[in-house]
Amino acid sequence: MSVDTDTVAKVATLARIALGEGEAQALVPELNAILGWIDQLGEVDTAGVEPLAAVVAMRLRLRDDVVTDGGIRDAVLANAPAPEHGFFGVPKVIE
Repeated sequence: MSVDTDTVAKVATLARIALGEGEAQALVPELNAILGWIDQLGEVDTAGVEPLAAVVAMRLRLRDDVVTDGGIRDAVLANAPAPEHGFFGVPKVIE
């Protein structure tokens, strides 16, 4: 695939990037070089290669899910302007 000035201008418009004519012409060889590099990646034989989530093998360090600050509902609701039935009371919002 080859990129021309019109394609660069269209992509810039879609990305909402303001480019002048000289800037668009300067980007054409850069984008063509990037696409050529991507074509080279397509030529690599990846048969038998397992997909990786990361290059380095990592294990997640998990901890037990323990509640450490619960049981203080009354203290929290003491700050509420209008608690109702153990919950925060809020005004009704209807549009």
